[in-house]
Amino acid sequence: MTGALRRITRLGRTEMLLLWRNRTAVVTAVLLPIGTVWFLASLGIDAGGLSAGAFAVTGLLGFVLLYVVYYNLVTTYVARREELVLKRLRTGEMTDAQILAGTAVPAVVVTLVQAVLAVVAGAALLDLAVPVNLPVLLVGLAGGIVLFVLLAVVSSTFTRNVEMAQISTMPVLVVCMIGSGLVLPLQSMPDLLADVAAFLPLTPVVELVRLGWLGTTTGADPTGFTGVFGPAVVPLLILLGWTALGVVGMRRWFRWEPRR
Repeated sequence: MTGALRRITRLGRTEMLLLWRNRTAVVTAVLLPIGTVWFLASLGIDAGGLSAGAFAVTGLLGFVLLYVVYYNLVTTYVARREELVLKRLRTGEMTDAQILAGTAVPAVVVTLVQAVLAVVAGAALLDLAVPVNLPVLLVGLAGGIVLFVLLAVVSSTFTRNVEMAQISTMPVLVVCMIGSGLVLPLQSMPDLLADVAAFLPLTPVVELVRLGWLGTTTGADPTGFTGVFGPAVVPLLILLGWTALGVVGMRRWFRWEPRR
């Protein structure tokens, strides 16, 4: 275990340096989620009973998963594959899982830092309460990170080169943005559409984050620490289901050599 963590950390440190040297990737990872949330908040969209600040800040974590974890990692995995980096790494002592995890380290670190800053900023600037149920919030965030790393791995399989990543990631980005409660609350959608949107990969993550932080996903009175567990069961099961599908897709389709 110590050796595995050391190898993952070493690869993650290298990837962090490469990320820092890529200014476009840094802007995408750090500024784009914040800019998107600020723009949407300025439109005065109905927050489904939540305060505008609570809706925007909790939604920020969803945008971070889409931009920092999903989109950024799709381009990273494709670039490393086409440059034969992944193929060379497999000839060493690292396992396949360690290679994929080490490559994802910068995205995970940036996501966690932004999550901490979001909680602090929400409390200091927007008068949001401290998380009602921190374990549920952390489970939602951690599960979302794992899921979108897996989705990035699967999406990279169908992405021929880095330039094509803007197109191959578009369906997941657009559908999750519009249908997962980041832009519009599910309560404002027609019933049939809301039922379908509840099963999108990002929706359970957003619901778990809001339940853990606010104690509610709507304008209803927030519940206490123990009251959150009941409403969290269904989103958690959906999240686990998507994660299982992601693991199956990764094992079946991921490519380690350049596409020709």
